[in-house]
Amino acid sequence: MEELINSLNAADLQAAITLLKNNFTNPDAINETQLNRAMLEGLMVRLGHGLILLPEKSSAPAEPASSFYGELLESHIGYLRPGAFTSANLQAMEKKLAEFTGKKIDALIVDLRASAANDFNIAADFTKRFCPKGKTLFTLRKQGKQDRNFTSDRDPAYQGLLVVLADGDSAGGAEAFAAALRFYNKALIIGQATAGRAVEYSDLPLPSGKVLRVAVSEVVAPDGKSLYPGGVKPDLPVDMPAVDKRQIFQMNAEKGLGPFVYETGRPHLNEAALMAGTNPELESAEQRRGRVQANLTPRDSVLQRALDVITSLEIYQKR
Repeated sequence: MEELINSLNAADLQAAITLLKNNFTNPDAINETQLNRAMLEGLMVRLGHGLILLPEKSSAPAEPASSFYGELLESHIGYLRPGAFTSANLQAMEKKLAEFTGKKIDALIVDLRASAANDFNIAADFTKRFCPKGKTLFTLRKQGKQDRNFTSDRDPAYQGLLVVLADGDSAGGAEAFAAALRFYNKALIIGQATAGRAVEYSDLPLPSGKVLRVAVSEVVAPDGKSLYPGGVKPDLPVDMPAVDKRQIFQMNAEKGLGPFVYETGRPHLNEAALMAGTNPELESAEQRRGRVQANLTPRDSVLQRALDVITSLEIYQKR
């Protein structure tokens, strides 16, 4: 249907509206107000995140910003989850990067699956910690205005094998961050496509008090491609339920990431079991089938794929 509608020229569209008004069984459904509503609704579908209608401003508190998390995996792989792009999280990330430098890590995983930012200045501050000095990190392009370029003014804090995790919760400045790391660091992006919301918005009030949020500028990556509305596509697509990801992010502060990535050991058939006439493997399997609790621990399949890729690359490079 979309393809067929797109094939209509201006004369076809005008004739279709006129014919509807004159012939439809319920003329009230084709009045100017209904037509304008349909037009706005259609534009919101076509423009995606470029056009958003917001209700009247509410006094409800905003959701708390996601915090930074970092960990050393397998004693030689750094893991950073910046969380919300804030000054506090930037300082925490810098501190953890300094720790990793002292431990001489072989690879770094940057997890952007909990990162969103509408402030592209702070997004640039995060990005320049990894990209070469003097290079354009990304550009904000606005019709009829001069491009606004964000450039790195410092040496990167890390240079080496880099893997980025992303999904539909990676939005705004996080998408610009991911695109820059792919371009300058040849970072491998694993997970799902980003939100396609790498735009700068302007909130325009309506007479009723509602707000029309309009994308007025779009982010252009260093390769010259716009990140709106397609976002950043992964190099290795990996699906993972959002509810599992969020549960892991809530729990890993106490348990670390290990329980959500590595399979726990299981008992094997041995000589003692044979002498006793038992089979630990069968007993363990029966216990797993009959125990609901065993199925309650989610697995981070995206992070697991990243670790597998890093391990494979290290094995290949040592040959």
